[in-house]
Amino acid sequence: MLLNYTSQRVAYPYFVIALLLFVLQVVVGIWLALSYAVTIPQWLVDILPFSTTRAIHTNLLVLWLLLGFMGTTYFMVPEEAEREIYSPFLAYLQLVLLVGVGVVALAGFVFGWTKGKPLLEIPFPLDYLVVVGALIFLFNVGMTILKARRWTVVQGSLFGGLVFLALMYLFNLPFYSNLSIDWYYWWWVIHLWVEGAWELIAAALTAWILIKITNVPRELVERWLYVELGLFLFTGIAGTGHHYYWLGAPRYWLWVGGIFSALEPLPILLMIWDAWHYIRNRRDGLKGRLVFTLAVGMSILHFVGAGFWGFLHTLPQINYYTHGSQVTVAHGHIAFFGAYVLLNVMFFYYAIPKLKGLAEFDERRGTLAFWCMSIAMALMTLAFSVAGVLQTYIERVMGLGYMTAQAQMRFWFAIVVVLGLTLLIGVVLTVVDLLTLRPAKAATVSP
Repeated sequence: MLLNYTSQRVAYPYFVIALLLFVLQVVVGIWLALSYAVTIPQWLVDILPFSTTRAIHTNLLVLWLLLGFMGTTYFMVPEEAEREIYSPFLAYLQLVLLVGVGVVALAGFVFGWTKGKPLLEIPFPLDYLVVVGALIFLFNVGMTILKARRWTVVQGSLFGGLVFLALMYLFNLPFYSNLSIDWYYWWWVIHLWVEGAWELIAAALTAWILIKITNVPRELVERWLYVELGLFLFTGIAGTGHHYYWLGAPRYWLWVGGIFSALEPLPILLMIWDAWHYIRNRRDGLKGRLVFTLAVGMSILHFVGAGFWGFLHTLPQINYYTHGSQVTVAHGHIAFFGAYVLLNVMFFYYAIPKLKGLAEFDERRGTLAFWCMSIAMALMTLAFSVAGVLQTYIERVMGLGYMTAQAQMRFWFAIVVVLGLTLLIGVVLTVVDLLTLRPAKAATVSP
């Protein structure tokens, strides 16, 4: 038994459901790419239009990532606070509530029950149930930390990110009759989730993992959490401005947002670099090579996707043309994959072996799956980018029609379909490996 606290077991169903939803999200994404590459029969489009499948794809992304964050929190907090979770029952109740909301919402999309906002399509009645689930989560985690009376920078950053995550969702609840104001607050939710609250959560979870697997001094990684907090307050919030193109906001916001939003991934990258520098000459410094590989991959692709790729197209002179094009899709895919998908997978590979009582496990399948997913996603990003540049030039420079641009992008989306299938192989291999982990083979000693 490798668990220090029995209540950490509540994390496992969160992990399992998140992984299954991950597979479903990728399958739906391949279908979306296929609809760009070939002409889908009209009868099938009438049953499952693009707007519906896109809503399913993006909401599955949000749902499984959030369930992963919540499961990792329930696994991490007992060890960090040095006490059992306040109420395992509330943790299970919250899971049932949120999964139920997700199932009803996804089924509702098929029948046209939607609010219509991208990424926030779930109707208003379900929004309030999401708020209830979030409040249960914050209460449970908050009471665990409060009763432990042991405060650390890691759990402070994590809890601060979770509170901000819940607060930002509240801006999605009111109905704004003015479309510009409605989209203004929509960006508050979307941007300040993924480039604000989620960044704090990612930094805290990464810091905790590094402490556990590298024996790096806590003070070394915690100082980067202070930097992350500062960047969140100054660049994360200001970075929202690069979305303010058609909302009537002052022009200076475009420059502020375009420049500063690229800085947010830096602390995580530097945190990993600092830890690697510390353990480089220490034979006993690293516990779990696959988990560290995932951490390094996460930090690099996080920086490339959210930092470099984001900076490339959020500068005002560029984003004026590329806003809402497939260039944005390229940025979104590599940024989400690097920043949050690999973050969840990294934590799953740390926590699930302990939940299954494995001191060491065979890392070969997981390593193969990591490279399969990462290479496929990197190449998909390039294919999306080329398609986006073609789309931007044909539609917004030459002024030709939408279908003319679509015809020129078909070849690149055929490539995306192939790469999506490759990604799916990596995802399925990851899920199968995590759910059927095998003990590591004992090393043979030569006579």
